[in-house]
Amino acid sequence: MTDLAINGGPEAAADLEIPRWPQCTETSKEYVLDSLESEKWCRIIDGADWVDRFEEEFAEFHDAEHAIAVSNGTVAIELALRACGVKPGDEVLVPAYTFIASASAIACMGAVPKFVDVDPDTFNLDPESVREEITADTVGIVGVHFGGYPMDMDELLPIVEEHELFLIEDAAHAQGSAWRGERVGTFGDFGTFSFQQSKALPAGEGGIVVTDDDVLAEEARLVHNIGRAVGAGYKHTMLASNYRLPELQGALLCAQLEKLPEENERRQRNEELLVSELETIDGIHTLRADDRITDRGYCVYNFRYDAEAFGGLSRDRFLEALTAEGVPASSGYGLPLYKQPAFSREQLGALVPPGTDIPVNRHRHLPGVEKIMRTNVRLSHTALLAEDDTVLAIPRAIRKIQENVDELLLE
Repeated sequence: MTDLAINGGPEAAADLEIPRWPQCTETSKEYVLDSLESEKWCRIIDGADWVDRFEEEFAEFHDAEHAIAVSNGTVAIELALRACGVKPGDEVLVPAYTFIASASAIACMGAVPKFVDVDPDTFNLDPESVREEITADTVGIVGVHFGGYPMDMDELLPIVEEHELFLIEDAAHAQGSAWRGERVGTFGDFGTFSFQQSKALPAGEGGIVVTDDDVLAEEARLVHNIGRAVGAGYKHTMLASNYRLPELQGALLCAQLEKLPEENERRQRNEELLVSELETIDGIHTLRADDRITDRGYCVYNFRYDAEAFGGLSRDRFLEALTAEGVPASSGYGLPLYKQPAFSREQLGALVPPGTDIPVNRHRHLPGVEKIMRTNVRLSHTALLAEDDTVLAIPRAIRKIQENVDELLLE
C-alpha cells in the first residue's frame, strides 16, 4: 500500500485553495475602459492622467517624494543606473542569486557586474561579502530585497556611506515592504519596482523608480522620456531612450494598487501561520525572523530543505513529491548568475570598453549562493493568499512526505 501521492496515494494538500493570478477585478475593468475610451493612450498626450495618478499614488504608498513609471522592471534599473551616473567600465556590486535583470541592466550600461554572496538565511546580500568585494573601481551597489524580505539596511548603509557608493534598491519583489517603519526603495538613491504579471502588483509588464532626491528625479524623468521633459515638445536635452509606461497600464495599476494593502495583510497573516508550523518540522529552515522588518511585500516565499532530515532524499525528488501532494513548489532560479553564459568574458567584453578588467565568472564559487542552490524550496506569493487556513495543507504535505520517505528511498 502506498501513502504518497507521487505513488498513487491521496493528495495531502487537496484542500489548498490558491486564488487565480493575476485578478481582473471590476475596478480594473472600469479604469482600463475609461482609459481606452478616452483615446489618450500615451502619457504625453494632453489630458492623459492615469500614469500621473499612479505615480502619485505609488509615491504616497511607498513614502517617496518622486516616482517615475516605466515600461518594465528591467529598464527601471537601467534608468536608475544612468541617473546615478554609471559610466562604461565602472564596477557595480550585485547579488549572485537574483533574477538576471538586476545584473544584466549593469552590463547593458557598459559597466561590469561584480557578483556578491548572499546570506542563505535571508537570501539577501551578505554585508561581509560586500565589504570584501569592494575595489577602487566600485561605484555602487544594486541590492535586492529578495522575495520582499528587506535587506539589512543597518549593515548596508554604513558601507555605502563609508565608500561613497550609490545604492539602488531592486525592490521588484517588495511592494509594501518596510524596514524600521520606512518603506523600502527610499533608503538608497533609487528604488526600482516591477509590475510583471507574476508580481504582487501586476500589470502584465511595467515598472517604476522612486527617489527622495529632487535632482536625481529630474534626471530620471529626462532619461525616461527620450531626453526631454514631459511637455517640452521636441526639445531634447540629452540622448536617451523611451521608457514610458502606457496609459492603459497606468489605469490597470491604479486598480491593482487599491487592493494591494489588504492582500499583503492576508499574505503576512498566512506567512505567520505557515512559518509557525514549518518551524516544527525537522529539516525545514525558514527565513530568519527580524523585528526590524515592520511590513512585508511579497513575490515568492522561500525556505530551505535539509535532505539529511528526510533520509537523504534529494531536494529535487522532494519537490516532485511535494508537487504531487498538491503544493505548487519549485527550486527557484536554476543557476547562480556567475554561471550564466550571458556573463561570460566574451559576452561582457562586447559591452565594456577595451582594456576593462572582466572577472572570470565561471570560476566563482560563493558558498551562500551554492547552499541555496542545493536546498531552496520556493512558493509563489499566491500560496500566501490561500483561503482561510488551507495554507496549513503545505506543512501537512511536508510531514506526510517525511513520515513516508521510505517509499521514495526504496525506489
